[in-house]
Amino acid sequence: MNKFALLLAAVMTSFAAEAQTLEKMNWFNEPAVWEIDGKTLIMDVTPYSDYWRISHYGFTVDDAPFYYANYGGEFEAKVKVSGDYKVRFDQAGLMLRIDPENYIKCGIEYVDGKYNLSVVVTHHTSDWSVITLDKPVEYIWLKAVRRLDAVEIFYSFDDKEYTMMRNAWMQDNTPMQVGVMAACPDGEGFKAKFENFTVKHLPDQRRLQWLKEHAE
Repeated sequence: MNKFALLLAAVMTSFAAEAQTLEKMNWFNEPAVWEIDGKTLIMDVTPYSDYWRISHYGFTVDDAPFYYANYGGEFEAKVKVSGDYKVRFDQAGLMLRIDPENYIKCGIEYVDGKYNLSVVVTHHTSDWSVITLDKPVEYIWLKAVRRLDAVEIFYSFDDKEYTMMRNAWMQDNTPMQVGVMAACPDGEGFKAKFENFTVKHLPDQRRLQWLKEHAE
């Protein structure tokens, strides 16, 4: 085995996936009621709360619950999400956030009686993309992969087969808050559950290329 292969093996071993310790994460807009049970976070989502900036609706809001940890570099984040969705725009899922003007939120969003796979990408102003499901689902798995200056968003119904639903630009070499969020823009709140939240660090592609080019 050459020197580069040994270095690569060491790097990959050091980035083994581990469950994020929920007790050591941080709240932004802490909800009034929440609990942690092992690898599960359950929250009562704050009524009339959301994340959105300017476009289409003409307002900016930044007040929904977000439970996160800080990560730099490249990574893969994954979580199982379920919720007792009740009214229009009830939503729960993953969130990756640099600051109030740069973030991605993705998950299930309940609109007009239907479940939608939803992604909002914000760079000063927000956009919104949806995939409408033909029937309600009990839960969904979400995965976000940050590589260089892009984030790929995937969904799965079984944690085995994943389908990409968005590829979005996000500034690279910038630390991010990575975690779970839920919002209830139109109603009195609902209960959301997040299970087995994990973040797996991925070795930096530019560094691996440099190591390869400079291997003896």
